[in-house]
Amino acid sequence: MSEVTENNGFTAYPQDPCAYAREVLRAEARALETAAEQLDGRFTQALALLADPVRLDAGGRLGVTGVGKSADIGQKLVGTLNSTGTRSYVLDATRAVHGDLGMVHPEDALLLLSHSGESEELLRLLPPLREMARHLIGITGNPKSTLALKTDVALVYGPLDEVCPLGLAPSASTTTMLALGDAIAFSLSRAKNLTSDQFARFHPAGSLGRKLSRVDMVMRQGRDMRVAHADETVRQVYAQARQIGRRTGAVMLVDDLGTLRGIFTDSDLARLIEQRREADLDLPIRAVMTREPATVALGSRAHEAMELMRRRKLSELPVVDGEGRPVGILDITDLLGVAGLELVQQGESGDRDAALRRAA
Repeated sequence: MSEVTENNGFTAYPQDPCAYAREVLRAEARALETAAEQLDGRFTQALALLADPVRLDAGGRLGVTGVGKSADIGQKLVGTLNSTGTRSYVLDATRAVHGDLGMVHPEDALLLLSHSGESEELLRLLPPLREMARHLIGITGNPKSTLALKTDVALVYGPLDEVCPLGLAPSASTTTMLALGDAIAFSLSRAKNLTSDQFARFHPAGSLGRKLSRVDMVMRQGRDMRVAHADETVRQVYAQARQIGRRTGAVMLVDDLGTLRGIFTDSDLARLIEQRREADLDLPIRAVMTREPATVALGSRAHEAMELMRRRKLSELPVVDGEGRPVGILDITDLLGVAGLELVQQGESGDRDAALRRAA
């Protein structure tokens, strides 16, 4: 295999793209190691400025600005900051000098990103931002740059070489900026003791939102759940069932006080019929119900309920209040998004229990 040693000091393998790709990844990993070694008291100082209680109490936010690929990294950083409890916004360097500086608050801190530290558009913003914002923090690879010298504190991660074949395209520098941004965001959230409940408030939608949501938000309740007295017969329970809402495959059985005593599923009914136990249909349903079924408390996390259902191979899970009374029921088809699963179609069988086993 022919080898060519170039590209910023590491070996390229023309006939083996994977080998070359590994070299790129390892080179970028080394850049991160270098950045980690560069961290010192300036990082602590920057965090203190970014988490300034006076600034935050007065309505301050964290603005992030950069040019080109640095701006792209800034956009991602803002998303991470907002989702972890630090109110942030993107300040486009080009648009800023044409009016967008109006979004800057006197108590804001600005994070300015530039590998060279000499981006013309960014340097043009330094004088007005110095007058308009409370703190300026730079992130750069050049310790002697204008950005490093004219901000309140500069986080310098370089110098380092880009790992593209020409040594020109932003690569190691943007990877390092991205990781350093994560370090800032997560250090701030840790300092604020961000809780999972607070994090969940920022992620109400999508699979992550469903995972962090409470069972109250996804359970079936009211007309969408079936409840009957445990002393009624199986035949009475099913003859009187008039479900208007979404169909659920289980009946929750209660006593005179409304406390949950058992559960009886459509699968249980099917087994009675398959085993020719028609006489049991006229017994009190408590005689054939599942006693002391698995339950989840109102207010529990949806992903915890999903894990219990997967572990116990359950299709339905009652939700109870502090007195043990059923207030809702979780159906596996409502919780599939929590674990990112897709219910396997069963064709002619329609067996949801089998689908759950295969999905789990």
